[in-house]
Amino acid sequence: MYAVIKTGGKQYRVASGEKIKVEQIAADVGQEIVIDQVLAVGNGAELKVGTPLVSGATVKATVVAHGKHDKVRIFKMRRRKHYQKRQGHRQQFTELQIGAITA
Repeated sequence: MYAVIKTGGKQYRVASGEKIKVEQIAADVGQEIVIDQVLAVGNGAELKVGTPLVSGATVKATVVAHGKHDKVRIFKMRRRKHYQKRQGHRQQFTELQIGAITA
């Protein structure tokens, strides 16, 4: 059984037992959270698609860790104009262990 969930402005296809990295969620490590924004639920050949959400469907997940992704380096340059700009960014994430998917 799998589900398509929406969190942090992004959509993820998840299955029970998977670990995924999502945008940072304000929750403690070890805490169980319930994601109720479920866009689709599938089980083999059967697929239930919501309009826009599947009513009554939830995904339970446990917070495993918080961290930062690798640094993204931004470099801007205009040739012959004596302009260079360097910038970096590390996006924060929350790692989730997917538990039960209920439809």
